[in-house]
Amino acid sequence: MSLNETPRSVRTHIALFGKRNAGKSSIINALTGQDIAIVSDVRGTTTDPVYKSMEILPIGPCVIIDTAGLDDEGELGELRKEKTLSVLNKTDISIIVIDSTVGITDYDESIINQIKNKKIPLIGVLNKIDAADIKDLDVEHMKKELKIPIVKVSALKRKGILELKNQIIAAQPQSEDKFKVIGDLINPGDFVVLVTPIDKAAPKGRLILPQQQTIRDILESDATAVVTKEFELRETLQNLGKKPKIVVTDSQAFLKVAADTPKDILMTSFSILFARCKGDLVELIKGVKAVKKLEDGDKVLIAEGCTHHRQSDDIGKVKIPRWIRQITGKKIDFEFSSGVSFTEEIKKYALVVHCGACMLNRAAMLYRINTAKELNVPIVNYGILIAYVQGILDRALKPFPLAKMAWDDEN
Repeated sequence: MSLNETPRSVRTHIALFGKRNAGKSSIINALTGQDIAIVSDVRGTTTDPVYKSMEILPIGPCVIIDTAGLDDEGELGELRKEKTLSVLNKTDISIIVIDSTVGITDYDESIINQIKNKKIPLIGVLNKIDAADIKDLDVEHMKKELKIPIVKVSALKRKGILELKNQIIAAQPQSEDKFKVIGDLINPGDFVVLVTPIDKAAPKGRLILPQQQTIRDILESDATAVVTKEFELRETLQNLGKKPKIVVTDSQAFLKVAADTPKDILMTSFSILFARCKGDLVELIKGVKAVKKLEDGDKVLIAEGCTHHRQSDDIGKVKIPRWIRQITGKKIDFEFSSGVSFTEEIKKYALVVHCGACMLNRAAMLYRINTAKELNVPIVNYGILIAYVQGILDRALKPFPLAKMAWDDEN
């Protein structure tokens, strides 16, 4: 992956919902100007959520998610509907596609209410206006009744698509700067030193995704990124000729980097940066306190947002369980999950330890954190846990005053 490619995890996720044959796939083709989604008069053509990463002018980088019809039937239909509803957990902007030849149904109203309850921006699309007597539909009353913007569209004839794009732009979250990886911590002209051990799990010739995204954010902030490995850090700092604003390290090199970075230089990890920009850093700080409360026989879930080839000394499978056993002295039962799924039975766990979520978007990670919070299950991420077990979390949180305050309050 090159630096000018936008990862799926930082693209706006736009999901389309509606009954079978309402025209969701046709809307996607009209939005993109390409025939990328299969379109058929046969009801239920889309059976599973389909993800398409693309650039749509003038919306920008996004992920379009096509879902199965909410009126699907039978045992398989129920499973497909569950898959469709799970998409809400990672959706930034939702579109409900209404067949104008039918009007609003109970299925439409049900998903609209669920989307509103999750406070996800919602746009209504009244499709097939070329085939319906639009005069018989009181669109203004529909807008007032549903309290959402409604766009009249003919996906077949590409009518109303520009207005739909404008509505999507208007619905995009306006808090982009708030969730920068590092850009809000630095100023133009600053030096940032990134310590990037060569990760065996990363494809040869590439940096791992958090490192790539951090470098990109530094460059966009008109600052300078200096990249080095952990064993060259001391020499790099001596040769800079200027004190860096902050040193950011891979969590696995925390102790070495902490020892070689002067105390008057801020230091943190990629994983902690992502805990903040992708989730809720304060809640994850609270979660790490559960480590010292673990008892013999407690279950701990190690959750990862992506699947990758496990190494012999894998961070999630081997190192973190070893560190937790060492610091607690307890016999802990570890279980593991990976990919986009997240168990709904997390009540049985005394702690969830989550990866840095570089492959998840913010909505998906917040869903996981909030699910754990609602069920009173502590959750922490890799970087915070590693800093904690190695005794350097206090220093790693100094760049983040609110999180540092939460840590001090918890101690």
